[in-house]
Amino acid sequence: MPAPDNASEPGPGRGDRTVLDARDISRALTRISHELLERNKGATDLVLLGLHTRGVPLARRIAERIAAVEGAPVAVGELDVTMYRDDLRSQPTRRAHKTALPAGGIDRKVVVLVDDVLFSGRTIRAALDALADLGRPAAVRLAVLVDRGHRQLPIRADHVGKNLPSALAERVSVRLSEIDGTDEVTIS
Repeated sequence: MPAPDNASEPGPGRGDRTVLDARDISRALTRISHELLERNKGATDLVLLGLHTRGVPLARRIAERIAAVEGAPVAVGELDVTMYRDDLRSQPTRRAHKTALPAGGIDRKVVVLVDDVLFSGRTIRAALDALADLGRPAAVRLAVLVDRGHRQLPIRADHVGKNLPSALAERVSVRLSEIDGTDEVTIS
């Protein structure tokens, strides 16, 4: 039985162990924001694309932090990869979300894909396929709140909030206040 793609479902359960609380998440996003600015040498031509669902608020939070440092807004968009997934036939029907690119598009920009959990790498592969249909970025980078390992594809995050070694059977759950009413990462 294949492992779930990113295992980031909401809802606390018995035996959950909190690995990141609200303050930890805030610090991780601040660190990622500074790393992005440093690597990009500023925010020029930077576009953050949050992957649905929890990557979208994470991208917005990172953009707010970058704007606070740079004194100018950062382009933020949303990317839905539902129709690009390779598990459409084997997974329950998923609700499609919208893809919303910033006004300037992504051509010749440094696009940072933002997601909550990096697990098998299949969601990111789908995101790269979706990007190919939307334009031609100068570069694509990946920022994730949690990297839990167990890659099935040769994909690596450029910016990671927390590396969380986990067993394949464990479940990593990310909850964000914008969606779930609280900020925390748990493992069970």
